[in-house]
Parts: sequence; structure tokens; C-alpha cells
Amino acid sequence: MGLLDQCEELFKTSNLYDVIGVTNDASEAEVRRGYYKVSLQVHPDRSPGDGQATAKFQTLGKVYAVLSDKDQRAIYDEQGIVDEESDSLDQDRNWEEYWRTMFPKITLQDILNFEKSYKDSEEEKHDLMRVYEEHKGDMDMIMENVLCATQEDEPRIRAVLQCAIDSKVLQAHKAFTNESAKKKSSRKRKADKERKEAEEMQKEMGLDSEDSLVAMIKKNQKSKEAGFNNFMDNLEAKYCKKRPSSSSGRKGKK
Repeated sequence: MGLLDQCEELFKTSNLYDVIGVTNDASEAEVRRGYYKVSLQVHPDRSPGDGQATAKFQTLGKVYAVLSDKDQRAIYDEQGIVDEESDSLDQDRNWEEYWRTMFPKITLQDILNFEKSYKDSEEEKHDLMRVYEEHKGDMDMIMENVLCATQEDEPRIRAVLQCAIDSKVLQAHKAFTNESAKKKSSRKRKADKERKEAEEMQKEMGLDSEDSLVAMIKKNQKSKEAGFNNFMDNLEAKYCKKRPSSSSGRKGKK
């Protein structure tokens, strides 16, 4: 089965750009970032309940191998075909190793620096509006999916979204404008519980403040998208290494 057919079967689209969530005029950095974001969502270690995770992860690697190669991308853009016999699409390639060589490890200080620059930025505002629309104003989902978001950020996040609604930039969804006090209280209790668990973990393991932050992020990384995975999405994609182009071969039809 060719790459385009694999994409159709696993991601319900044969468009390579759609698979990684970018447009066909995306920059190299945007392609890397899109690849990393989706790969985190389907990585076998992070998606134990998805029986197709491994196949998706391997297919994503191939998609990126095509779109990150200038010559292969040009052929795909012009003719809608991919080089199925390229070395970069080798069926026996270790895609886990390939993935790890693309993205160097990020330090705690990188995370803290990113958080500081991200909050109140135009990028955060754009992300907030995108997540708001995706989840129809559901604050539970917004808080789960926005980078760096904590319970303390909720009033600020609400204010940003409300301003966009008042200015007609966003549609007013009832889930947001008419959220019940019960739901707000439940979200706060959940956040308080997570904070308490992190503090108990710090105490039990004798961690200092820096170690406790790392432990808390790791604890949440499988259940909360706004945790470690999203930091890595932004930071690792930003600092990833550029791969060399591979040679062209016979083309496979769409």
C-alpha cells in the first residue's frame, strides 16, 4: 500500500498537508511543528489504547520525510504523487529513532522561558481563539488544550475570549457564555486536587521546587494535552534539526 493510501486509511485523507494539520504553503518550520504535534498525539507510548498508533506514527514519519525534502515536496505539490522508492520511505526504517534525532531534548529552563514569553502573546491569543472554536466554548476543554494554562490563568483566559466575542471576532457559544457555576466549581476542584497531589509527591520524594515542577509535568503528560506534550510540541519543533534531502527515485501515483 502506497503512502497516500496509508494516509487515507489511517487519517481519512490522502492530502499530506492535512495529515499534519498545515496548509500547502506552510514553511519548513510549520511543517516540522505540525509533524511533531500530530506525532505526539499518536505516539505508541502516549496512545496505549489506540491499536493503530504504531502504524499512524510510522506513516507520519513518511509524510514528514516527503514534505521536509525540497525536491519530493515540489513533485508532490505539482503532480500529487510521492517517491515511494526513496530511501527516506524505507519500510524497514526505525521511525522511532528518526523521530528522536529530529528533536533534541529540552531543558526545564527552556520550558520556563517559553511559558514566560508565551503568556499574553499574540500566539497565545490565536491559540485561545482556535481552541475556543474547536470545542464550541467548552471551558473544560479549553483549559485542557491551551498551552501553559493553569487554574490561576482562567480569569485572564476568559477575559481574552470575552473581548473577542464582544468585538464579534468569535461567535458566542452558550457553553462559554452560560457556563453553570457547578461546572466551574468542578473544574476548580479538579485543579486543586492536581495541585495537592503534586505537593504530596514533592514531599514524599523529597523534591526541591524545580524537581517538583518536572514531576508534576510528567504526571500530567498523558492526561492533559496542555502539559508536557504541548511544551515539547512548541519547543522541540522550534529547535529541531534540518534533515538532508534524499535522492529521487521512481514516483508512485496517487
